[in-house]
Amino acid sequence: MKKIEDRSLFELKSVAQAVVSHDDVFFVETQMREKENDYVTAIKSVNRHSKVVKNWGDNGTVNTALQMSPQKAYISFLTNDNADKKMQLAIMALDGGSAVQLTSEKDGVGQYVWSIDGKYIYFVVSQSPEKDEKENDFPKEVVIEKITYQLDGRGVIPTENTYALKKVNIETKEVSDIHTFDYPFGLSYVSKEHDFIVFNQSDSVEDEFAFSKSTPYVFDVETKQVKKLIDKKEGTYAFVASSPDEKTFVLAGHDFSYGFVTQTNFYALDVATSTLTNLTKGIDLEPGDLLVADTQQNVTGVDVSFVSDDTFVFSATEHGKVQLYTMRLDGTLTNVIDERLHITSAVYNAFDTDVALTYSTLTQPSVVGLWQTETNTLDVLYNPNEAFENETTIVTPEMYYFKGYDNWDIQAWYLKPTDVSENYPLVLYVHGGPQVAYGESFFHEMQSLAAKGYAVLMVNPRGGNGYGQKFVASILGDYGNHDYDDLMLAVDDILEKDKNIDTKNVFVTGGSYGGFMTNWIVTQTNRFTAAVTQRSISNWISFYGVSDIGFAFVENQLQNDLSNVKRLWEMSPLAHAHQVETPLLVLHGQSDLRCPLEQGQQMYNALKRNGVATKLITFPQSSHGLSREGLPNLRLARLAAITDWFTQHKI
Repeated sequence: MKKIEDRSLFELKSVAQAVVSHDDVFFVETQMREKENDYVTAIKSVNRHSKVVKNWGDNGTVNTALQMSPQKAYISFLTNDNADKKMQLAIMALDGGSAVQLTSEKDGVGQYVWSIDGKYIYFVVSQSPEKDEKENDFPKEVVIEKITYQLDGRGVIPTENTYALKKVNIETKEVSDIHTFDYPFGLSYVSKEHDFIVFNQSDSVEDEFAFSKSTPYVFDVETKQVKKLIDKKEGTYAFVASSPDEKTFVLAGHDFSYGFVTQTNFYALDVATSTLTNLTKGIDLEPGDLLVADTQQNVTGVDVSFVSDDTFVFSATEHGKVQLYTMRLDGTLTNVIDERLHITSAVYNAFDTDVALTYSTLTQPSVVGLWQTETNTLDVLYNPNEAFENETTIVTPEMYYFKGYDNWDIQAWYLKPTDVSENYPLVLYVHGGPQVAYGESFFHEMQSLAAKGYAVLMVNPRGGNGYGQKFVASILGDYGNHDYDDLMLAVDDILEKDKNIDTKNVFVTGGSYGGFMTNWIVTQTNRFTAAVTQRSISNWISFYGVSDIGFAFVENQLQNDLSNVKRLWEMSPLAHAHQVETPLLVLHGQSDLRCPLEQGQQMYNALKRNGVATKLITFPQSSHGLSREGLPNLRLARLAAITDWFTQHKI
């Protein structure tokens, strides 16, 4: 049996975006390529009876946003299989033939929706202004007048763009303009009669300080008039599904009672009376997929959709799992799948009552499966990593709970080294967010660390999602306090349980919020042999307003703004950098707009000035998501840098 290596990333494949037609499950499969230093995505299908896999499209490096036409005659997708490599809309008939490109938009296509009759696809195009032929190609100044003006992984958001709503006739391939908006919007639903369209829009269009809020709108195709679907001054709401008779719309939203960590509720909107009913009131549950891992690619999650006249399906994150639920319009909630899985996509009632899904587990990177509801069993339809799993030693993480601060139950996962012996080092790995969670998903980096001889401890301290409203909101205004206590108690607990851990060689690392916590930890204790802080925050004062998530993150998360600089400074690791003795490696993407590079630079310089062993490594062309979807060669460089630092400082 071989061990997992950093380079095993090139062997691993991930599957997602499941859709179904007759006896076939279609999906996208993604793999990293070493020579080309990129990712390539192909469309495939697997037959539920024969389990024969068929390849449907891999001409472009990116084939994504997979959908099935309502009549199950075509698959549709966005592809860069064209001369200018822009994402264009394409379809492929299921009865045979090649892919047909439907659009040739100058700036590409961003989102699309099928009409219910299957005759049209409606899509949105972000349109940049036409250039004057006489205009030179010199760099131009960028004028910014809005609070929201940049996005990590994208850069400065164009301010002069317009957003065109169009449709293409599937039979004639003719493209028609419907309307052009001056602001971006999320296309959500086209009515059965094509007479109205529902979309979601940020409230920042009307109030730039309301960028964390959204409202659903209805666009009248004939009159071109736009009106709010609901008129609520407080809270954020988005359209997610329509009942088949279009009498009830389901909205997702909340009232900000716990800021933007308020759990999302589902609301039933009676279209005729505009009555809004909270269907999930009192249910302590967070819909959606909030698990973090590094192997899954092109994950879009489970679409909220009606599966009968009065029932819709959705997923939710709960205690490190992504589960599948149905909910009736009378508020009846049914748990369909409650297994130790990371469900990355699902089609309810795909074949009779069965559920087609893509998923990951702690030891399986990515699988296409069929959940049989009558027997509550999971059948594997296609495992692209089967050979890898059979040939490779994969550690099975132990999931357990321990008592954190104030006797709270805290969930954790523990990986022993691949070759178990005595006196092996331990790595405490802190997740980002903080409103996300570790869970039942394959994590290549943790497996690679275990193969290199490290035990790995993954903890979901207070502040993460999947454990109820009180848990996720508990660190608001209190970063680095009891979340820190939970993490230190986690280390105490595992050292007590596993006497084979070398207590002289205990390391800590983490990224984003985990980077903040790593910075904070080394300012509060010297118990760790060495540390690696990644895409971190070190100074809440200088962070204020420079991140792509704006000033609101600081105000909402820390419950303070620049009117209380003293408190922001107290919560900043940089303020306590003079106490650091732990060797600290600083890793940061040069193009990170979520936690800008200066945050890592400040921590590095403070330690350098204080004579603490430190090093700064920056990664070009790398945004905040380097560890998950960054350039493959830089992902390898990052993994090597972490373990090189630990090795260098082992006692």
